[in-house]
Amino acid sequence: MEISGIISAIVIGVIIGTIGRLVVPGRQRIGILWTILVGIAAALVGSGLASAFDVADTDGVDWIEWLFQIGLAALGVAALDRSKVRR
Repeated sequence: MEISGIISAIVIGVIIGTIGRLVVPGRQRIGILWTILVGIAAALVGSGLASAFDVADTDGVDWIEWLFQIGLAALGVAALDRSKVRR
């Protein structure tokens, strides 16, 4: 992976993580670093799912891929928040 791919994964991860955090209702007790890491993971897994369902490469904006990524980020943020609350 090239440096530009790493930088774009971080930028997309920040965006996806932030949107995923906004989708989850209430206050989350996780830090920004965890939000970014969840966003990066959600972006990678969401892209893989979109490719598996053959909806990753469409004309224009890939809305379905974004929905996969944001949904996974919201699930990740909620799951991480729940694990922090139990401790």
